[in-house]
Amino acid sequence: MRVCESMTIEQKLSILADAAKYDVACTSSGVDREGKSGSIGNSVAGGICHSFSADGRCISLLKILYTNECIYDCKYCINRSSNDIVRTSFTPEELCELTIGFYRRNYIEGLFLSSGILHSPNETMEQICKALQMLRLQYHFNGYIHCKAIPGADPSLIEMCGWYADRMSVNLELPTAEGLKQLAPHKSRTNILQPLRQIQDGIAQSHAMLGMTGGNKGAYWYTNQRKKGNYKEFSGGIEAVDKDRKERLGTGYDTLEQEYGRLDLRNDIGNKERGDKGFNEYYFSSEGSKQNELQVLQPASLLVKPKDAAKRGFVPAGQSTQMIVGATAENDFQIISVAEALYQKFDLKRVFYSAFVRVNDDSNLPVIPGGPPLLREHRLYQADFLLRFYGFAANELLSEKRPDFNVLVDPKCNWALGHLEMFPVEISKADYYTLLRVPGIGPKSAQRIVKSRKTANLEYSDLKKMGVVLKRAMYFITCSGKMMYQIRMEESFITSQLIGVEESKARQIVSAGMQYQQLSLF
Repeated sequence: MRVCESMTIEQKLSILADAAKYDVACTSSGVDREGKSGSIGNSVAGGICHSFSADGRCISLLKILYTNECIYDCKYCINRSSNDIVRTSFTPEELCELTIGFYRRNYIEGLFLSSGILHSPNETMEQICKALQMLRLQYHFNGYIHCKAIPGADPSLIEMCGWYADRMSVNLELPTAEGLKQLAPHKSRTNILQPLRQIQDGIAQSHAMLGMTGGNKGAYWYTNQRKKGNYKEFSGGIEAVDKDRKERLGTGYDTLEQEYGRLDLRNDIGNKERGDKGFNEYYFSSEGSKQNELQVLQPASLLVKPKDAAKRGFVPAGQSTQMIVGATAENDFQIISVAEALYQKFDLKRVFYSAFVRVNDDSNLPVIPGGPPLLREHRLYQADFLLRFYGFAANELLSEKRPDFNVLVDPKCNWALGHLEMFPVEISKADYYTLLRVPGIGPKSAQRIVKSRKTANLEYSDLKKMGVVLKRAMYFITCSGKMMYQIRMEESFITSQLIGVEESKARQIVSAGMQYQQLSLF
């Protein structure tokens, strides 16, 4: 390992920005925040600028690592401790200067900060906390911040970061505990899930304290409430003066902060010992860390909770995670089942999928012909959208008998081809949720169909204007009882038509057994 301490900030940026390109868990912000006097920047939901790296990955923000030094030896990671690469780290001051400098030049609209593990999870999390604190309090940066929660770090440090960041994420790394044990033996699933649960609980309690209802603007509902006179500011947060709300919640506390402090955390850290201590008093004190048998390197008094934390909310844009696809032997059914469980149990905003890139020469790593499984990654993202927005369940899309997606067609088409008994669907009669299951019809076009058919008989030309992708939908729908063309409702026929006859021959599709072989580009 070559640790360089005398680098310029430009040299550090070059190394740490390049090392961050394999972390794909960044997206549009998902949070709205207007600019305010005395602060720099704002945040618009879905409004962050996007650029692309040389390998085609999307970079939405100033996307960097705090350090590429790491105490772990994960076999798939370029920053593993056994690799002989140049190591360096930012200081909190350097990170702030970069972020503000790039923002003022209109290069970025926010910060995506990940990190290796420098000396210990606590020390790394503490340095990230310092950097975010400086950005918010000293530089008055009001833009979007996404940072990583380090598994194994003290809960008080993770909690502190949650008040400064808009979104936090904890990398699941690999879909199963067996895969994690094989390729990242220094990490444990328990350590990874613990901060996920803590952040989920913090978000839920923040919602309870602030009366947030969710959504992109939910974290800033208080501006409307203050206009109505239901709440007033005071030095410790926001004091409730709405007696009806207090009665509805069934509490006898005078303020929402007292109510907030009584809420129980489900991560079982110090629950018995906490007793009547308030949430903030426990999590921002050294006593809380002692109860968890973890050492806080920085006295809690030096890590200051932002004055407007109660207004901002705790991690208002939610949390996300990332899984590596193709490094271990999990099939697609296992991967989307894990994603579905994460959405249901941890209330995640997004699960990201990263195609495995073999950056290390290790006998435990697979050699994938043709390079990273980018098409498989793409199909998993499409399936992820079906889970979140189309009402599909993981066991509907795949099963143990059919555990992998057909990479030649999208997952919705793949599902429809396996359930031809449900098709064709009559456009003028099918309900909204049935329309969502038709390939080529999305939520917006389904809404337009339901609304428009009340006043007119829809034709295929009308559907095209509404955004329906007829080259896929025409095999599964009828208008006024008629199909667009004469079509045989057979799986092999429709599959060959969807893929394309010539492409089917080139890719050697065996229709009888539904077996597929990808033709090499080389």
